[in-house]
Amino acid sequence: MVVNLLRRHSTDVETARRQMVEEHLIRRGITDPRVLLAMSKVPRHCFVEPALQGQAYGDHPLPIGMKQTISQPYMVGLMTQLLELRGRERVLEIGAGSGYQTAVLAELAERVYAVERVKSLATKARQTIESLGYHNVMMRIFDGTYGWREEAPFDAILCAAAAPEIPSRLVEQLAEPGVMVLPIGDDQSQTLVRVLRREGKTEVEEHTTCVFVKLIGEYAWKE
Repeated sequence: MVVNLLRRHSTDVETARRQMVEEHLIRRGITDPRVLLAMSKVPRHCFVEPALQGQAYGDHPLPIGMKQTISQPYMVGLMTQLLELRGRERVLEIGAGSGYQTAVLAELAERVYAVERVKSLATKARQTIESLGYHNVMMRIFDGTYGWREEAPFDAILCAAAAPEIPSRLVEQLAEPGVMVLPIGDDQSQTLVRVLRREGKTEVEEHTTCVFVKLIGEYAWKE
């Protein structure tokens, strides 16, 4: 009986994850096959509280405690796709939160350096990531607005919280060529942007409106 219940749960989760990819990613324009494969593999339900696991594959953010959220699948897919990862990159993630985006990046990059300022979230995220067998992730409890200078430069940077403007300290830690994706704005209006650093120049592309929690730190919003 117990074995049958476990098998049924596994099948239900796999079905929900497949539907997430088909309905919330592919139908909305996520086309990078590596991103789609990564998100079809990472068990999103493992990164939320047990009471919310039934909602894990819906296309909406979910609370993870400490006034933070796990981003909706579409936004995770879009931000990851904009990084255009090919497998050999060193990626800096600002605002690891639950660790779900971290795990997706770990599927796609050679090394992920994740920063989370909330100790309880970072500790839990690290435990979940390790339990799933990801060994190419380093996590630091720190003010993400400083980046991770000791490990710079990074081929790509993803920031999962909204800054009032593009943080110059993070741009400085981008390699050339390098790419950074992050939301810019306040708690009322934000735009997802991609920053491209190449040939001594920095270009900024605007992509879509979005809603993220604020990036709290010395070089962004004050707590």
